Amino acid sequence: MIRVRETEIRVRYQETDNMGVVYYANYFIWFEVARTEYLRSAGISYRQLEEKGMYLMVAGASCQYKSPAKYDDVVRIQTWISKMKNSSLDFAHKLYIGDRLIATGESIHVFTNSSGRPIRIPKEIRLLQV
Repeated sequence: MIRVRETEIRVRYQETDNMGVVYYANYFIWFEVARTEYLRSAGISYRQLEEKGMYLMVAGASCQYKSPAKYDDVVRIQTWISKMKNSSLDFAHKLYIGDRLIATGESIHVFTNSSGRPIRIPKEIRLLQV
């Protein structure tokens, strides 16, 4: 069973460009917010991981834009773990305004120690995929 978490973000004025639509790079910030909330909803925080000497390094990210978001829109982000290996995992994202799909994306992460060396994904994260 795939665990999906929804996060809502209201578009702030400073996130828009001079055409009045959300600047493309902000979607990656929203992915980070949604990832953080996904883990937090499972009782896992980035801070706790880092205090244990574990880090989630971004190895890749992509976004496919379908429809623009504008100032004051409420964007609903669905997030889930789409793939998990020994030391890496992929988060998938679907972004909606109401029922309208506005973007899809993914971010690929590698668990590392404080030296940047890959480490095995901790058990509490592995359990999210069960």
